[in-house]
Amino acid sequence: MYDTNNIFAKIISGKIDSEKVYEDDSILAIKDINPVAPVHILIMPKKAYIDFDDFISKATDKEIHHYFTSIKNVAESLRVIDYRLVSNRGESAGQSVFHFHTHLIGGKNIHELIDNID
Repeated sequence: MYDTNNIFAKIISGKIDSEKVYEDDSILAIKDINPVAPVHILIMPKKAYIDFDDFISKATDKEIHHYFTSIKNVAESLRVIDYRLVSNRGESAGQSVFHFHTHLIGGKNIHELIDNID
C-alpha cells in the first residue's frame, strides 16, 4: 500500500522544499540531497506509484512514454551525455523511499558500482 507520508509525496505536494530541475503536470525532477556524482537527479511521477512494477502495471502507455521521455529531456537540458539510470525495487535492492523514482547519475566516470543510491 502506498504511504502518502513518504518524503517524495511530501516534496510533490509542496510540504517539503526541493531543488527542482524539471516539472510538469505529471513529472517532477529534483537534485538529490546526497549526490553520488556531480549530476544526481531524481525523476519521479507525481502519481502515487510504489515502485517500478507498480508504475508499469498501473500507468497508461502514454504516462510511461512521457516519464521516460522526460528523463531523456532532463539529461539533455543538463547537457549530460554519459549517464546511468538506477531505479531500485524493494528494500533488499536498496529502495528506501517507496515512491517510484529513477536516479539520473553522471558528470564523472562511474564505471565502478555505486552503493547506497537509495
